[in-house]
Amino acid sequence: MNNTVTILGCGSAKPTKTTSPSGQLVELHDKLFLVDCGEGVLLTMQRLGIRTGRLYNIFISHLHGDHCFGLMGLLTTLAMLKRTQPMHIYAHPDLPRLLQPLLEYHCADRQYDIIFHPINPRKHEVIFEDRNVSVETVPLKHGVPTCGFLFKETRRVMHEDGSFEHVTTKRYAYCSDTQYSEKIIPIIEGVSTLYHESTYLQDNVARSKEVMHSTASDAATIASKAHAGKLIIGHYSARVEDHSLFLEEAKPIFDNTFLAEENLVFEL
Repeated sequence: MNNTVTILGCGSAKPTKTTSPSGQLVELHDKLFLVDCGEGVLLTMQRLGIRTGRLYNIFISHLHGDHCFGLMGLLTTLAMLKRTQPMHIYAHPDLPRLLQPLLEYHCADRQYDIIFHPINPRKHEVIFEDRNVSVETVPLKHGVPTCGFLFKETRRVMHEDGSFEHVTTKRYAYCSDTQYSEKIIPIIEGVSTLYHESTYLQDNVARSKEVMHSTASDAATIASKAHAGKLIIGHYSARVEDHSLFLEEAKPIFDNTFLAEENLVFEL
């Protein structure tokens, strides 16, 4: 059974020759979850041969364009493919108001329902749960209401006495745009894999604070203090062409750090 995260986009607001804006596909217990949907996410999914018919749940961390501008294209394409199964979207309550005019204009004849689930980015709570997977919000510190997402896989384990217990086996934390904040550590403590944005390098720390983003050092420090198993960094500033510089800054603080690059698949 695959437990993976596929990088669909790893850049920040400005697309470059090598990076598209944010998007990831999380697979837990044979279920697919799309996390953020910047421009180019659908194209990357098609290039990788990912079947959109397996996708039923989308989580949007915040409403800056580089995290949601690809959503309309995805929803329209699903209508063109004659999808009939509903799509569930978890996002800030303003998203339906922003999307509804476009949906009415471009795919009013779609054959599937879009079910919006408003979330409170400032509150830590469970927003999705089934028998094997749950998703919780992770409040972040950014210029607009923003949250990350904590994915948990649970399995039913039988003890020798015949009793059963649900045990969490994998935990993946996605922390998108955020200023350095240790308030998230109790929520993500001990995660198997942590994705934490690293838009800037330490030589641009003043800028990172001004626009409420993180440096590679910030991400590595959070991973270390949260005792994460593995750290993936991304959301690179378009001004930094050599992404290995982010890795060089993070690894002395947290050695088990990896660069997010489009098309890469990481085991959770």
